[in-house]
Amino acid sequence: MALINSDLPGLKLISKGKVRDIYSTSSPDHLLFVASDRISAYDVILQNGIPEKGKLLTKISLFWFQKLGHIIPNHFATADVDQMPEEVRQYKDQLDGRTMLVRRAEVVPLEAIVRGYITGSAWSEYKKTRTIHGIPVEEDLVESQKLPKPLFTPSTKAEQGDHDENISPEQAAKIVGQELLDKISEVALKLYSAAAEYALTRGVILADTKFEFGLVPSATGSGKDLILIDEALTPDSSRYWPLEGYEPGKSQPSFDKQYLRDWLVGAGFRKGLESGPPGKEGEGWQIEQKVVEGTQARYQEAVDLLTKEL
Repeated sequence: MALINSDLPGLKLISKGKVRDIYSTSSPDHLLFVASDRISAYDVILQNGIPEKGKLLTKISLFWFQKLGHIIPNHFATADVDQMPEEVRQYKDQLDGRTMLVRRAEVVPLEAIVRGYITGSAWSEYKKTRTIHGIPVEEDLVESQKLPKPLFTPSTKAEQGDHDENISPEQAAKIVGQELLDKISEVALKLYSAAAEYALTRGVILADTKFEFGLVPSATGSGKDLILIDEALTPDSSRYWPLEGYEPGKSQPSFDKQYLRDWLVGAGFRKGLESGPPGKEGEGWQIEQKVVEGTQARYQEAVDLLTKEL
C-alpha cells in the first residue's frame, strides 16, 4: 500500500511538496524530509501513488550524496531514525527507509537541469527553433542523440500547482545573479558528468537530470556557501535509459516516470489541462493499476542497477 501522506502529529509540517513532506524538528539547524509514495507528472500530483517509491528515492539519493560528495557538500545529516531528535524516533515504523534529517538552507529559486542527450521538452523546442532553452544549437540533431557537450538549462522553481518553465541562462541570471548562476552551472555540470560516467559502467544512460541548491552560512563566518539539497539523481528527477539497445532517432525505453507520462498522454492528459475523466482540476488523475506496477518496476530496476555492488 502506498504512503500518500505522512502522519506525524507530534511534529510541525512546514511544507508539503509533490513528493516530500518537510517537518521542523527540535534542532533549529535541521529539517526532516519524508519521501512519500506520491508521484507527479507535468507538475500535477496523481491521486494514487507508487508503493515503496519514497524508499527507493531515499536509497538512491543517499547513494549519490555519498558518491558525489567530493564535488560539493550536500544537506544530508543522517538517515538513521535512532540518531534523529527524540520527537522523531516515535515514528520509526512509518519513517524507516524513507526519511532524512537534513541541514536547513536558503533555497536557491532555480531548478538546475543538465542535459546530456536531446529529449523531452528540449527536443520539442529544438525542432521548432534550433535552440535548447534559448541556447542556439548549430548541429543537426535527431531525437535522443547525445549532445556535443552537456548543457546547463535552468528552469523556474514553481510553487505547487504551478508549472516549472524552461528559461534561458540570461533569464536565470536575472533571478539569482550572474555570479551565483555561474557557480551553480559549473557545479551542476560536474555532478552530471561524474554521475553519467558512472551510470554507463552499470549499463545505464543518464540522459538528463535536475539538481536543486541551497545556501548556508560559510564556515568562516563571512558569506554563504553553496550546497546540494533536495534529492539527487532519482528516477523522479532524471531520465535513465538502458544502454543496451540505445538508438538515436527515436524515443527510448526508460527507467523513470516517462512510462507514466506516456500513459497519461495516451489517456488524454494535456499539460495545462489538468481536468480529465478520472480526476478533477488541481487533484490530478488516477493511475491504472498496471501503470502503478510498471512504474514501480522501472524505478526498482534503476535503483538496483545503479546501487548494487557488482
